[in-house]
Amino acid sequence: MSDMDAENSEREGGAKLWGGRFTSGGAGTNALMESFNASIRFDRRMWREDIQGSKAYATAISKVGVITPDECEQIQAGLDRVAADWEQDRFDILQSDEDIHTANERKLREYIGQVALKLHTGRSRNDQVSTDMRLWVRQRVAELRGYLVEFIGVCRKRAEEEIDVLMPGYTHLQRAQVVRWSHWVLSFAWPMKRYVEQLDEIAARVNVMSLGSGAIAGNAFGVDREALAEDLGFNGVTENSMDATGDRDFVAEFLMWSSLVMARLSKWAEDLLLFSSKEFNFVAIADQYSTGSSLMPQKKNADSLELIRGKAGRVFGHSCGFLMTLKGLPSTYCKDLQEDKEMLFDGMDTMHAIVQIASGVLATLTVDSEKMSSALSPDMLATDLAYYLVRKGVPFRDAHSLSGSAVALAEKSAIALSSLTVEQLKTISEVFEDDVRSVWNYTSSTEQYSSTGGTSRRAVQEQVDKLAAWLTSPAPR
Repeated sequence: MSDMDAENSEREGGAKLWGGRFTSGGAGTNALMESFNASIRFDRRMWREDIQGSKAYATAISKVGVITPDECEQIQAGLDRVAADWEQDRFDILQSDEDIHTANERKLREYIGQVALKLHTGRSRNDQVSTDMRLWVRQRVAELRGYLVEFIGVCRKRAEEEIDVLMPGYTHLQRAQVVRWSHWVLSFAWPMKRYVEQLDEIAARVNVMSLGSGAIAGNAFGVDREALAEDLGFNGVTENSMDATGDRDFVAEFLMWSSLVMARLSKWAEDLLLFSSKEFNFVAIADQYSTGSSLMPQKKNADSLELIRGKAGRVFGHSCGFLMTLKGLPSTYCKDLQEDKEMLFDGMDTMHAIVQIASGVLATLTVDSEKMSSALSPDMLATDLAYYLVRKGVPFRDAHSLSGSAVALAEKSAIALSSLTVEQLKTISEVFEDDVRSVWNYTSSTEQYSSTGGTSRRAVQEQVDKLAAWLTSPAPR
């Protein structure tokens, strides 16, 4: 078939991959249905993966004699030309290009003629799209992993450099105990490490090839799937063709994982939004991650953090929405699964952007250690006062009560807890002695928490060192 014949056939609707069953003399597919059914506007971004899979499949069917070595060479060369069209932004998408598979095959046919029609032998768009998506996700997950590791590296660096900065720690958004700023920073590094490890597990499940499963029953031409998987860099093949064509667990799992990461980053963003407000002034967000007000010239808004917090809901929505798509489906492939791509693509794009923005915000913000220090108050040492009594033999429950009485006495006297005299404290318990004055030291307060995971200088440095070792360890393959 000449290029012109192929083009005319395309315009008439005769080149659809599924067109043989349908009459061509009637009105054809409803125009709105054509648009409703098509996915080319969003799945075109998988053009590279589709060509990669097709080239490997051409080699596989050549090995079993479905096509000759010369035909395989023609197909490979033709697919290279199709790839060049995409690379150079000159791929002409036609209205009848239903999806990326149809578009690429149509263009291949224009370049090499009838030989292109042999490429799809034994292959279905069901196993083809699943393979394309796995190839696409595999690459993007690897990139995302790098961004997460970068965020952890920024956390480690700041924690080590600012290890002596003290700040109030909060529970219920109320001042609780004295902690190191580094301890707060690292409280987000550790969950991110867990998320990287979870992502590695997801990546391993993604990296299983479904190509060769056909539409439902498998491949009828003896294609060596294990060799094909090795050619495409997969670690293995799917074990059941019915499962393979309808499986989108890897999409659902990625979206659920993304929701978990976003919930954590939303919490992180909320903390920094508070810390950067004038009421706190603990940190200043760099100008490059802030915006201004169209009305109030003095305003500097941390919109980067607000968008991180806001886009968490977007990612949650994709996860919930896709699970609702999956819940009512019968087994194997149904067209409902076309809904996976827009949610997956947007979720992946959102995660890529947000993790990079988060790293940038954290790397460039300025810490005001004096503001943090001035926010410390003696009442935050009430637990230390109870521990003082414990170390003198008082049971903790009694010590807790006695320290609470001291707090009440200070409030009644309108003075700071640390301003209570030994005589006043003795009215609460005779156990108090002159050495109680040693309690009123913020640095000493943090230093008592020296067990693993604590906020003492040594314990925090231990966290930094462990993360440094992990960051330099090789990533799993």
